[in-house]
Amino acid sequence: MKPFRIVVYLWTSPTSLPGCLLIVPTLCTGGRCRVVDGVLEVSGGFAAWALKHCTLLKGGATAMTLGHVVLARDLESHDLTRTHERVHVRQAERWGPFFLPAYGVASLVALLKGESAYRGNWFEKEAYGDESS
Repeated sequence: MKPFRIVVYLWTSPTSLPGCLLIVPTLCTGGRCRVVDGVLEVSGGFAAWALKHCTLLKGGATAMTLGHVVLARDLESHDLTRTHERVHVRQAERWGPFFLPAYGVASLVALLKGESAYRGNWFEKEAYGDESS
């Protein structure tokens, strides 16, 4: 691993830590983990349950990025959301420990503008490719 990448992983680690904490419960409940392009993909088991029941999205989330950890309901969900979630990985690399607070502020700003806290969030707009809207 190049020294610069180590710095990026360290800078992003406070955002990755919550995702890392879900690895053991996910593996103990039949889920799986794999590394794809330097990102830990965690799916199934507890991760799937948490995405369905512990997000603010109606019906839950299909996938979620926490730094260099991407949670998804299953392997197919990883395949379907990988491009979108990798945008969030790059965002987390830029924002480091400030990513999660900044994401929350962006959701609040969207709500104050009368937009959806999710789809109106600047980070989501960028990930969906419509940051100009």
